[in-house]
Amino acid sequence: MQTRSSWGTVAVGMLGVLLATASFVPRALSAQPSMVVLVRHGEKSTEGGSDPSLSDAGKARAQALADALAMTTPNAIIVSSLKRTAETAAVVSAKTGVTPTVVTIGGATHVADVAAAVRKATGVVLVVGHSNTVPAIVTALGGPTLPDLCDASYATMFVLMPGADGKAAQVVLAHYGLADGPLPAACAGMVAK
Repeated sequence: MQTRSSWGTVAVGMLGVLLATASFVPRALSAQPSMVVLVRHGEKSTEGGSDPSLSDAGKARAQALADALAMTTPNAIIVSSLKRTAETAAVVSAKTGVTPTVVTIGGATHVADVAAAVRKATGVVLVVGHSNTVPAIVTALGGPTLPDLCDASYATMFVLMPGADGKAAQVVLAHYGLADGPLPAACAGMVAK
């Protein structure tokens, strides 16, 4: 049985293989992203009202995201209009020179708007969202229906390979950075409904 920390190592190693092979997709998929990496923003500060910045742990998670994506350069980075998503993507953006696309959050169309922005991109796309938007974006892109991420969950990463010819997308659940602390029992299993 693997521990959470060894699972994280396995997951990041597997992610490296996926990232390294993302450029070898069939020509039929060239009009859409070859791979979409979706994460929740890093840990947020307890100060800052409704739009707080990242805490020190969140800044470390942003660096861990850049480390996890070290073998690829996203062609597009998509964030919400809240600071913590832009701050989470900032290290990747600085290393790659890719300016994030900001999709305003707060309306009923946010998830659809992010999915549309992803579909317009090619190559590897990084999406940094929120506990209640990331699973919904996975679903909107053809993945399974997933529950919202738990409020204390920050280490979850979804790697989505878009489907072709009407086939469902393939999704890998991975973890990056420091493992989340103990989660409530209701959060223990991230499984499709």
